[in-house]
Amino acid sequence: MLSRIADVLVPAVGRLSVTTDADADTALAPGSIIAANHTSLADPAIVLAALRRLGAEPVVMAAAGLWRVPLLGRVLAGGGHIPVLRGDRRAAAALDTAAEALEKGRLILIYAEGGLPRRKDAAEAAPGPFRSGLARLAERTGAPVVPVGHAGARRVTSGGLGKQLAGLATAPLRRPDLHVHVGTPLRLTGDCQARTARARTAVTNAWRTAVTNAWRTAAAHLDDSSPIAA
Repeated sequence: MLSRIADVLVPAVGRLSVTTDADADTALAPGSIIAANHTSLADPAIVLAALRRLGAEPVVMAAAGLWRVPLLGRVLAGGGHIPVLRGDRRAAAALDTAAEALEKGRLILIYAEGGLPRRKDAAEAAPGPFRSGLARLAERTGAPVVPVGHAGARRVTSGGLGKQLAGLATAPLRRPDLHVHVGTPLRLTGDCQARTARARTAVTNAWRTAVTNAWRTAAAHLDDSSPIAA
């Protein structure tokens, strides 16, 4: 249900485009871990909408506090999504649940940065340091990791609460360009530190591709709306 809701809502707030390095059916094989950069409260919906266009509806690992939000909590619980108690010794239980979902052939969407950046501007920035959960889950299950990068989410929501609410309210009028790029799956090897570094590099490369494609799309829209083009 969460993916279906995202697929309806995201086109209302921006222009979403999606690209892949490889064949989408191969990249998003059952039992894969999807690792995406995390920049805004809006980007989970954007990534889910993009993945649904490619025929994938993953289970999301997200902050446990979201389960306390009315209605959203029911949707998350009903969809089998996985709450993560950050900074709590019970956080490891989320990896157990994720491993079980992978064994059943589900896709897992994880944000390895573990939280949002503290910047208040709407600019793009490379992914921050990754936590070890992604590397540990990949080592434990042997699942391939699919790097996903996206750009444009901070133009929907970023900054303080007031700015975020204003951004969300005006996004349907501004129609920011949103781009998601799905990279080539990889198998993480080496120790935990090496696995984590390799995953971050792959997600950063996917993010760079998404930024480039978003700029190209925005430039094309500007050309189409120019008096000469008209």
